[in-house]
Amino acid sequence: MVMGQTGFSNIVDIEKRFKIHQKIVSSPKVQAYMAPGVSNEKKREDEQSSRENSIHLCNPHLEKMKEDILYHFALGTGTHDFPALFGDVKFVCVGGSPSRMKAFIAYIAEELGLGSSGGDYPNICAGTDRYAMYKVGPVLSVSHGMGIPSISIMLHELIKLLYHAKCSNITIIRIGTSGGIGLEPGSVVITRQSVDATFKPQFEQVVLGKTIIRSTNLDEELAKELLQCSKEINQFNTVIGNTMCTLDFYEGQGRLDGAICLYNEEEKLQYLKEAYDSGVRNIEMESSVFAAMCNLSGVRAAVVCVTLLNRLEGDQISSSHDILVEYQQRPQKLVGYFIKKSLGKV
Repeated sequence: MVMGQTGFSNIVDIEKRFKIHQKIVSSPKVQAYMAPGVSNEKKREDEQSSRENSIHLCNPHLEKMKEDILYHFALGTGTHDFPALFGDVKFVCVGGSPSRMKAFIAYIAEELGLGSSGGDYPNICAGTDRYAMYKVGPVLSVSHGMGIPSISIMLHELIKLLYHAKCSNITIIRIGTSGGIGLEPGSVVITRQSVDATFKPQFEQVVLGKTIIRSTNLDEELAKELLQCSKEINQFNTVIGNTMCTLDFYEGQGRLDGAICLYNEEEKLQYLKEAYDSGVRNIEMESSVFAAMCNLSGVRAAVVCVTLLNRLEGDQISSSHDILVEYQQRPQKLVGYFIKKSLGKV
């Protein structure tokens, strides 16, 4: 069956209606009529809190489903009590590897005084080998694999999980590694915008054979809060800059050391310098769809990645294992401090 223009238009219309709905409910006139019997000030506070802090699902079809199976998490609304399991979650940290996210949950548990050193934290998604998920107190730690397709699948199910759990006031932060541009290795980049390989702040999603352009802006205030936290801990260089999200690790990032390379070093350096001049400070492979999906879902989000090398000086990661381990702990330390500060534990 070939999907006509009408089918595609419905998708675009849904997104437009969602954005219009957000604007409508923010209107003071609308707020005044949405909670009879309550003071206008209270109504405004309640509606603002609900609007700003709840998860929005941009999918009307989910309301018709009796059960929602999150296949890649091995979880489902018919088999698990999502509000009981996840209803207290306020912070979600996502990263590429399961081992890194398990290390993060152990770290944050100790930082928050919610666990003992060397404590064991079970994988909530043990029924599948696609992703790993760990939880302690109000913090959820989830692996997302490598690249846009992998993190996209995870985010679809994570956002639905948070919605079914009736979570509110959620902050999602991607922590990871990246290649830096014009920065010393070990520097941490907080993403202002995720840009594509042509330096445009957008994510292209092909739906029903048509291309949809989605915004990749991230929460500006959250980025500033994270930068301030880095200044307070004062342990490593941290900057706010644009992050280039590519479709692969080698040709897409202008590397010379892949199995295929049909350009020369001069062309590579020219491209990376153009990226730098456009505001790009690091390169990775997940931030664009992460920003786009969090925007559509009304979730406050940030990307915090450490740079493992300066791509203007080379392509291969040659630092020692111990140095790389310490580098990879830097986003965890920064985000961990941010969570502690947000909970009044600093």
